Amino acid sequence: AVINDLSGFGKCSLTAAVSAIAAMGVQPCPLPTAVLSAQTGYPSYYCDDFTDRMPRIFREWEKMQVRFDGIYTGFLSGEHQIQVVLDFLDIFETDDNFLLVDPVMGDNGARYPVFSPQMESEMRLLAARADLITPNLTELCLLAGEDCRVVKEIRDGERLKMLAEEMANALLTGRTKEAVVTGIRYTDEETGIAMIGNLAVTKEGAHFAALPFIGESYSGTGDLFASVVAAGKARGDRLTDSVTLAAEMIRRAIGDAVRERVPRNDGVEYERYLWMLTEENRALLKEG
Repeated sequence: AVINDLSGFGKCSLTAAVSAIAAMGVQPCPLPTAVLSAQTGYPSYYCDDFTDRMPRIFREWEKMQVRFDGIYTGFLSGEHQIQVVLDFLDIFETDDNFLLVDPVMGDNGARYPVFSPQMESEMRLLAARADLITPNLTELCLLAGEDCRVVKEIRDGERLKMLAEEMANALLTGRTKEAVVTGIRYTDEETGIAMIGNLAVTKEGAHFAALPFIGESYSGTGDLFASVVAAGKARGDRLTDSVTLAAEMIRRAIGDAVRERVPRNDGVEYERYLWMLTEENRALLKEG
């Protein structure tokens, strides 16, 4: 089950999630939280909030007695939707499936303008029910109740990684056993190269991997990342393998977007790299 919005433009949310998850051999079952003319980064957009229609959809699923291997939540249009999602989980979350929460709230050291401060406290309730969370560094700070301005103030890579690992470990309580912190940006002290990395934290330890940062932040990359991780978990992949696969696909897609001068709001050229996500090509990439 993929609980996210549908945006006509921006290559994000359900558009990205459904294509990536399906490419990985997993059936995505979308539950729209809103339908937008374009993602919220554009100067103007229309948003049709689906809060009142979400229960109508999943009550029909309940009648069908469907069972999900996993549940993945992304963009919610506001704190008022958290309770609707919790109602969904009361029906469909079990000990035999997993919940991945991508706590979409902010980036680059600030909360998104479309959200109120109440969204943070409500999102913490949802994240606490998750088996796995995939916040970016800003969202990690918001979940942990820390000042998210540190994202811009601290440029030392080691210090950022230590801080992120400490905050992520603090969130590994109850059902939550795994966290992947995305978008950790810093400058390599030896080479002076701008880097961006992802930190996977579990009860057993932490794994960090980084690549050179190119271009800028593009619409939909967080959705693609969380989608690959969610589908990977559904098909039994190791978390570190899913993180590596997502990062490599997104790196190639961003590289193309930069060369082709695609505006950041339009999203990355990920479609041409969906082949990387299939079972057969995943094995080939691991070998090579």
